[in-house]
Amino acid sequence: MNGTIEKAIGQNIRRLRERAGVTQDYLATKLQLNGCDITRSAVAKIEVGQRHVYPDEIMLIKQILNVTYEEIFSLDRTV
Repeated sequence: MNGTIEKAIGQNIRRLRERAGVTQDYLATKLQLNGCDITRSAVAKIEVGQRHVYPDEIMLIKQILNVTYEEIFSLDRTV
């Protein structure tokens, strides 16, 4: 995947997580409870574009943060 796109998606996830008022640790814990093998450090790496985010993780992040796929995948910073 394009590194610029991964970075934008990671920034979106960070912005949405912060908007929801949850920590990286909380998000990682919720993902773990739903079957994802992920750590807080991995969440941090996703948010800065250093780690791929997998489809099952995206689906759960959407659910946990109560956001849309459009918000996660938007390349327009105004969303």
